Amino acid sequence: MKRSNLPTWLLVLVCGTLLLSACAQPAPAPTAVPPTQPPPPTAAATQAPAPTAAPTVPAPVCAPLPNPPTVNAGDLGSPDKPIVITFVPSGDSGKITKAGNAIADCLNKMTGLSFQIQVGTSYGASIEALGAEKAQVSFLNTFSVLLAEQKYQIVPALAVLRKYTANAVDPDQNLSGQMEAFYKGQFIANNAAGIKTLADLKGKTFCFVDPNSTSGYIVPRIVLKANGIDPDKDFKATQNAGSHNNVAIAVYKGDCDAGVTYINVLTDAAANLKAQYPDISDKVTAFADTDKIPNDGVQFVKSLDPKLQAAISDGLVAMAKDPGGNAVLAGLYTINGFQKIDATFYDDFAAVLKKAGVDPATLVK
Repeated sequence: MKRSNLPTWLLVLVCGTLLLSACAQPAPAPTAVPPTQPPPPTAAATQAPAPTAAPTVPAPVCAPLPNPPTVNAGDLGSPDKPIVITFVPSGDSGKITKAGNAIADCLNKMTGLSFQIQVGTSYGASIEALGAEKAQVSFLNTFSVLLAEQKYQIVPALAVLRKYTANAVDPDQNLSGQMEAFYKGQFIANNAAGIKTLADLKGKTFCFVDPNSTSGYIVPRIVLKANGIDPDKDFKATQNAGSHNNVAIAVYKGDCDAGVTYINVLTDAAANLKAQYPDISDKVTAFADTDKIPNDGVQFVKSLDPKLQAAISDGLVAMAKDPGGNAVLAGLYTINGFQKIDATFYDDFAAVLKKAGVDPATLVK
């Protein structure tokens, strides 16, 4: 240590003066002097945790198909005459439009064909667009496929595959997560309405989806009649909410005591109802299910060139196998994959409906 050059007597005088001063006056309040070095980290918190990055969804990889079809200017599929794809409005129309445009863009890159999309104002509007050939490709729900087959001979080409989703009352919960070509409808109720069984529905208000909705109208009416409930007489009031999302929201808000949707719109990622209604699963409960229903899919008008049909089918199948493309399809109608089918795929289900007194052939006009 370096020694002081001050005389000893001066050091004693200075120290004594400082001691007397400290005793005579109160100690000054401590001032906030920043430490020359940061304190050592404690065991409880060494540093602020890094924010969790939101999972990124990859962009679709839309690689050109081998030997894609070629079309001439002015032909269907050319830029000046795009192929029109119609989508039924079974969910949020904005989301369907966004996903539909992404599908059309990807198919264009894969096939070289030009596409345009439309979202029907109703299920029937999409069927009629096919009949008038204002649309050549469709993503129809199951019952609309049966009607369009009877009325306009549309051609079923693909069935949707989904990871099976169950609810708490579904006897097929063991199939949850498996890729299946069928689904079910569910009866849901606002917990405040005191509905536990189908019998409790009498005298209540009830929401359907649309008269052409398979799981949201046709099959539930068969189930109700089989359980002694006349859907035209035994409810206090009924309404068609227009989409599965709208039914769930109406039941949540109490506009309807109960309703029917696909399983399980309350937790479905594509519907994403919890984003706006976080407690919807606490206030709305599924209490009964329908039987199995074959999935919706993709169809063509019979006049569409088979080469174009094959290219579109191959493109959609390839898109479903790509992570980015699969994410787009999942955002449309929770599509996880496609299965190529023949024209008889829906025949067995049509026979079940006919036996129950619902014959699509008698419903077309």
